[in-house]
This record gives sequence, structure tokens and C-alpha cells, in this order.
Amino acid sequence: MSLFSQQNNEFCSRHIGPNQDDSQKMLETIGVDSLETLIENTVPSSIRLKYPLNLPEAIDEFAYLKELKEIANKNKVFKSYIGQGYYDTITPSVILRNIFENPGWYTQYTPYQAEISQGRLESLLNYQTMISDLTGLPFANASLLDEATAAAEAMNMLFHQANKSSITKPKFFVDEAIFAQTKDVLITRATPIAVELVFGDYQTAKIDDSYFGVIIQYPNSKGSIEDYQTFIETIHAVNGYVVLATDLLALTLLKSPGELGADVAIGSAQRFGVPLGFGGPHAAFFATKDEFKRGMPGRLIGISIDSQGNRALRMALQTREQHIKREKATSNICTAQALLANMAVMYAVYHGAEGLRNIAERIVTLVQVLEESLDELGFVNENEYCFDTLRINVDNKKLRPIAEKNNINFFYLDHETVLIAIDETTTQTDILDIAYVFAEYKGENEAEISFDSDEEITIIPSFAQRDTPYLTHPVFNTHHSESQMMRYIKQLENKDLSLNTSMISLGSCTMKLNAATEMIPVSWPEFSRIHPFAPAVQTIGYQQIIAELSSYLSTITGFDACSLQPNSGAQGEYAGLLTIMAYHKAHGHGHRNVVLIPISAHGTNPASAVMAGMKVVVVKGTSDGLIDVEDLKEKAELHKDDLAALMVTYPSTHGVFEESIKEVCATIHLLGGLVYMDGANMNAQVGLTSPAEIGADVCHLNLHKTFAIPHGGGGPGVGPICVREILKPYLPGHWTFNSESSEVNSDTLTTHHSPLTTNNHPVSAAPYGSASILLISYAYIKMLGYNGVKSATEYAILNANYMKARLEKYYPILYTGSNGTVAHEFIVDLRPFKTTTGIEAEDVAKRLIDYGFHAPTMSFPVAGTIMIEPTESEDKAELDRFCDALIAIYEEIKKVESGEFDKVNNPLKNAPHTQQVVCADEWNYPYSRKVAAFPLEYVAKNKFWASVARINNTYGDRNLVCACEPVESYL
Repeated sequence: MSLFSQQNNEFCSRHIGPNQDDSQKMLETIGVDSLETLIENTVPSSIRLKYPLNLPEAIDEFAYLKELKEIANKNKVFKSYIGQGYYDTITPSVILRNIFENPGWYTQYTPYQAEISQGRLESLLNYQTMISDLTGLPFANASLLDEATAAAEAMNMLFHQANKSSITKPKFFVDEAIFAQTKDVLITRATPIAVELVFGDYQTAKIDDSYFGVIIQYPNSKGSIEDYQTFIETIHAVNGYVVLATDLLALTLLKSPGELGADVAIGSAQRFGVPLGFGGPHAAFFATKDEFKRGMPGRLIGISIDSQGNRALRMALQTREQHIKREKATSNICTAQALLANMAVMYAVYHGAEGLRNIAERIVTLVQVLEESLDELGFVNENEYCFDTLRINVDNKKLRPIAEKNNINFFYLDHETVLIAIDETTTQTDILDIAYVFAEYKGENEAEISFDSDEEITIIPSFAQRDTPYLTHPVFNTHHSESQMMRYIKQLENKDLSLNTSMISLGSCTMKLNAATEMIPVSWPEFSRIHPFAPAVQTIGYQQIIAELSSYLSTITGFDACSLQPNSGAQGEYAGLLTIMAYHKAHGHGHRNVVLIPISAHGTNPASAVMAGMKVVVVKGTSDGLIDVEDLKEKAELHKDDLAALMVTYPSTHGVFEESIKEVCATIHLLGGLVYMDGANMNAQVGLTSPAEIGADVCHLNLHKTFAIPHGGGGPGVGPICVREILKPYLPGHWTFNSESSEVNSDTLTTHHSPLTTNNHPVSAAPYGSASILLISYAYIKMLGYNGVKSATEYAILNANYMKARLEKYYPILYTGSNGTVAHEFIVDLRPFKTTTGIEAEDVAKRLIDYGFHAPTMSFPVAGTIMIEPTESEDKAELDRFCDALIAIYEEIKKVESGEFDKVNNPLKNAPHTQQVVCADEWNYPYSRKVAAFPLEYVAKNKFWASVARINNTYGDRNLVCACEPVESYL
């Protein structure tokens, strides 16, 4: 493709940063005559695609939205009373507009650079406080992926807690009345790590000291509120642990898990204002006792102080992260659902404790009204006590057609039991509509309801009634008007650097443009208000998008099938490795469990492998950052009888297209293993090469990187896997795949079903994971088309090599390909400066904040370095501003070297400089305020101020506080 043909695609020219003139200047700086030459010098000819990808022609933004609306109209938005962990909810408009649809919130990166993340860190601290308050447990994390995987993480944590040196307590009891999707994910996660699951009724279970724990649901999957007090005491008597899966809204009325004695509480925060979205993304919650806080999975926001002694927030206990613990990690969780957690907690901030309780009480009142109405028709609620769900015995073959004729979905537990889950959106009219369905079932023409908002609540028993306070902190009792809420959200947003401020050049994280046209449809009700377990006939639009996106991703990777279920990159790794292990087992090679992983791999790779029941063998790297092929061959031969797979990142984590890749893959295949490719660096492959072309068998794709889903301040992510034909039968399945409406005509659905298998257990709670945001990647591919996605890759490589060409005069560039080029990212070596000046990578990272930029990836994959990935979306002017900043920092380092700046008291060691420090009456630094705050002319035109000075990480870990403090501590 010629250099500037992307200009003929209107969306492509808006997505890709450099224009024609700037592109030519960039090529001249690099020293090549054309983009084609640059690509030839960078991507080995042996792996280049010899054919164009079979992707659709590009479509412009207006035409795309028009076409998508037609697809959206194929979905049927029924009133869904299905429940089972998913409920329709009302997203307050002030939250919808100012967070969910605001790039200042959805384009932030994970808060590793805490000084420029104080806004979302405060919001996530609020979230942890909310969860801790409602669950009655002292420590909560900053969210997990979904309720089912949170349950699995709890099981995993307690298993390791109880079996520290050897497995003496292998059993985990699972009550039969938990959600079906939670059961299935528990099975998936338990099997590889030798946890023995025992299913049964908690009332008759015989628990002895061979059990390390149990999980029960409160209220349970049938809607019943059970008295678990005695059961929990019985578990603790045999030194077992208790996981309570629960409902946040119910906990505004029900006794908290902490009061009941639970060790862990998990669940979903979805019904706190987060749309259904056909299953996600939604924030799960995880709360536990003090004794488990250092083994808790996921991110934990903690309170520390900055260099000025001021309160400051940060991610605490980062030593739990997988890039440090690697195969010794007990969880592979590398992300959260930060954007959705922020929405959920803002819902609580907006409503406050009283508002949430009013919503819950209104639901309970409506349930009682419906119960009374159905009782008059002769239908008895089989749940003696409940919060939002009635259980009725009926003939569902007769009831279901009547309900669906009236655009109503219930949950049909079996042929003779229907569950009706009431939610925040349910009105009195809706209750009457439900009653009419049952009246018609009885052959009657009339139904009545009697609504009294002051009616006494009788369906919540005395043993479960909550009498402890919650959400007492001022943040939950201040911002109840829209003006207050709008300003609070904006106040937090102003503390964070997002893509609407400047480029975020994180290597392996691909912080590219998240185009508004890609984002807008996620809020459309035709997509946002669909229940994940709705009958297939109601989700034709979703099924079409899922099938087409699966096809596009398979085409791009060169593979034959795709599962969109994994809802993070780490989940994709895990799903891919499970698929490999299932393949070996099915072919009589279940003993194959060794996986080779290069030393440079992402930390989640070895963690995911261990979770999949594999034994990790590390492959060395060469001095120039490549895989040591000889070491790989030796270790592959040594373990040939048990070799299951190789995990490899391509291009390498060092930003280089390794020319030995085909030889490496062939070595594994010759010995009976399969090749898993980590797709973190797929932004350098699309349209130029592919995982299949290099010899891989399965890969995961980070849709939140290469395919434009935003990072959301630390989530959501999506990590689908694509596989060769031989692995297709072993992709994740889901119990809902066979659920059909009474109206379904299977012939009309055949072309719309994504290839979701039913014989394998799932890795996520919903059938298609975070389904609603698949729309973003679908739009990305549709509007770019084949030429556009290829151009995006080419320009990602152009931008990286342009920055390298500018910076290599000042800094050592650690690794390059055989022709001296880099892929889409490159590593700047800062280690020499530590020797001469004491300046470290952290100092450069913090000083970049003063210049208005987020730091690149720091000290990964090589300690003492920064890894830069500009993406294709940044224009030359922005690239130049960033390069100018790093060059100016180089000059500052030289001043330290020469003695002009003090080795300890200099702009780098003191960075970032806050507005409070710069504007203080006294200035005690041996350099000017201008040098501190406005080091280059462009900074003054659009100054971003860090809201805190450099944070003391050690203090925060030694004094671990992970919930909002009393208001006096702010003084």
C-alpha cells in the first residue's frame, strides 16, 4: 500500500495522526525514502503476508452509525425480570454524561503514576469504602472482572491460605443455590489447581477438616434469604473459610456478611447504575478480613503521603503484581473494572445511604405487591423470605409464550419453576403487566394490584434485617444535587491526565485514539439494556455483531475460530492455555504440562500458566534482547515428553521482530507442543503479518489496546482468543448457549450464532464477556477497513521509529532489529545516568509530569529503562512535544552531571512540582520557579498540574489504609 493512500479513507485520516507533509518529514528524519522501505527494513520478509486480508471495505462514520442502528433494531428490548446477577438499572444522567461518556474518565491509564491519577484513585478509594461498609468487612479491592471470576479468586486465595506448604485441605463446598455461571467458572478454575469441588445443599452438607472453605449465596439464586449463621459457625469450627456471594443493593437492608462471620464477600456492583450491556463490562467486588489483605487479588488503593507531607493516594502492595511474582503469583489478575467501579460508587455518592435504602425498600414493596396479587390468582411465592425475587411453580411451556407475547422475560429455572426478579426500573404498571400475564395463564381477564408505599416490609425476616450504619463518610452525604455531583466529578477529573490532555506513550499498552463514533453506540438502549441471558431471538443484532467481529479477528490473526468471552488480557491468556491443555487431554496426552516462557515475557504469562495447571520453564534471552534459540531448543528437548506449549510475545517485549520466530515455533511443533502467542503487541502485526503466519496455534488479542477499546483508568479490558481449526472444539462454552425462546426458529439463527461451544466450562460470567464494548472494536474495523487497519500498523511503526531517530542522539536505545529499526515500541536506557548523576528512571518519569506528559512504561521489561509506544494516532507535533520534553530532561541530567544542578536538590529529584509548591510565598530550591513548572514554552500554553508531589510508597505500605478516613484526617 502506498504511503498516503490512507488519506482516501475519511475515518482513517482522522484516526491516524501524521498528515502527508509531516509523514514525509518523519521519513527523512529516520533516513528512509518511503514507508514501504521502513516496513521492509522492520518486518522480516519471511513472515510478511503475501495476500490482502479478507476484511470489508471502509465505511464512513455517518454511514456506519446508520448501518449500526439498523442492526441495533434487530435486538428486542423486553422488560427482563431474569435477575441471576444482572438487573436493569437507572444510570443517573449526570454520571452517564460526565463519566461513562467522558474521555476525561474513559481514556485514563491504570494509575501506576499516582501523582497524575489522584482523581480516579480517590473515586476508587470511595468504591473500596462503599464495598467495605456494605459488606461489613475491613478490606476491599478496587474491583475485579465479574462476579463469577471474583468467586473463583476467593476460592483460589483461601485454597492457598489453607494449604501453604502442602495440600491437606483440598475440598471446597459449593452450595447448589448459587448462580449457574458462578458454578461453571468455579469448575473451570478449580480443576487445574487440584481443588476438589463438592456440590450440595448447605442444610444437609457434612463439612469436615478436609474442606478449606465453602461458598454460599445471599440471597440465593432462587431469590431466597437463608439463615446461614449456624452453618458459618460450623465451617469455622473445622477451620474452614466462608465466601458469601451477595448483592450490594440487598445489603442496604440485609445484615452484612461481616456480621454473619463471612471471611470473604464477593458479588457484582452492576445494579449500582451500570447498564446491563448483554453481560458487561461490570465491576465485581471483593472484600475480606484483615488477615487476608496481603493475599487479596487485584488492585488495592491505599493512602500515603507525598514529599510535602500531604495526603496522597496510590496503588498499595504492588509487590503482589505478577511482573514481580511471576509463576509464584497466586492470581493472574492484571486489571480491574475501574471505569465501571467509578460509575457504581458515583451512584452511591449521588444517592447516599438514604437514597440507596429507599431504592431497595421500593423494590421490596413492589415484590410484596406482586406477591399479594399473584396469591389472589392462586400462585404462591415459594420463597418464604426474599429481597427482589419471587419463585412460583407453574407450567413454563404454557407461561413463557404468554410472557414473551407481552415483551416480558422471566427466568425459567426448570419446566415447573419461574423466577421473577424486580429491579430499580420496575414500575407499578410493570407489576400490573406481570399480574396480567399470570391472569391470562389462568384464563382470566383481570388482575389487580394494591400499592401502598408505607406498607410494612414482611418478606425480609428479623434474623436478616440490618441495623448497622453504612456510607457515613461525608463523601456519601454531600453531593446529592446535580450541581454538586457535576462539580465533584469534574474536580476529580481535573486531577488526572488522560488522552484528552496529551499522548500517553506506554509501551505494550497502546493508548491510541478511542474515537467518539466508536464509543457512542455503547449507550444506545438497544445494546445497553439487553440481559445476557435473554432468549436468542431477542439478540439477533448482538449475534450479528459478535459473529462478524469473530470473523474479522480470525481473519486478522490467520486463525479459524474465535471466542470473545475472556474479559481481560490475562483471562485471554488463561483461556488460551486451557484450550491447549484440553486439546492435549483429548488426544491422550494429558501428561503434557510443561510450558516454555521467555524471561522477557509479561508477568501475567507465567501466572496464567500456573493457574492452568502448567509447569513453567523459563527460556533465557540473549544480550541483544532476543530469545536464546539454543537455550529454547535444549529445554524443549529436555522436556519433550511433557512439552505442552511455548508462550511467546511477538513482536518481542523489547519491541523487535525476531527473525528466528518461525524456527522457534517449528521447534515446539516437532516435539508435539503448541504455540501460544501473547497478542499485547498485535498493533505491530495487523495487515503485515499474523500469529498464524509466524507459526502460532492460539493467541489472545487485547481489544483495549490494538482494537481501540479505551483503558478506562484501569479497565475494562477484553481479551478474546483466536485458534487454529484443531483447537476450535476446546474453546470456552457457557450454559446459556442452549437457552431458547419459545419463538426461536433455529434456521433463522444459524448465520448469527458465534461459534460458542457447550462442552467446555467458561472463563467469565457472561456468554460473551464484556459484550457491549465489543461494539467499539467492531466499529474500529468497519470504519478502517483492510487498508485502514494495515495503515494503522504502518504508522505505529513509523511513529515509533521517528521518535527513536530523534531520541537516539541523546539516549541509548536498548534493542533494535537487524536493520537498526524498531517495531511499534522501543526501550530507552536510563541506567547509565544513575552511575554518573544518581538520576533514575523514576526521576525521569516524575519530571515528565512537569512537562505535561504521562511517563512511558517504567522499568519493564528491563529495570532502569522506559519503554515508549506512540501509537498511530499521535500527530507529528505531539510526538515532537514529547521528544522535546525528553531532550530537555536530558539537558537537565547533563547539568546535574556538570555540577550546575545539585545531585540531590534538582528539578528531576523534586519532580513533580505542584501548583501549591510553585506558588508558595517561599521558594527554597536552587533553580527557578520557571524551570520547575514551565521548562519549555509549550508547557505554559496548556499546563497540567499534578495535584500532589512525589508520593512516598514505602509509607503507604507500612501504614496500610485502604478506605476513606474520618473527615478530621483531611485537616
